[in-house]
Amino acid sequence: MASGGVFLLLIVIVWQIAATWRARMLAAREDEYRRLTAKYAQLLEDNVELHRRTSDELTQARQAIVSMEKMMREIE
Repeated sequence: MASGGVFLLLIVIVWQIAATWRARMLAAREDEYRRLTAKYAQLLEDNVELHRRTSDELTQARQAIVSMEKMMREIE
């Protein structure tokens, strides 16, 4: 009967160790998801800024081309 109690105690200890390990793994995974989410948000912000700058540069280039075309027409 005592060996059954010891065996049961060992099962409970192993069960608790496994539960603790699993909880730590889930917490680590959650931390990694948070880190990846923050990195994705930063990359998205960078991409939006790059898109804005590219759009501004394209607008300036179009204005310069229109100005050059106008000047060339006036010369002819």
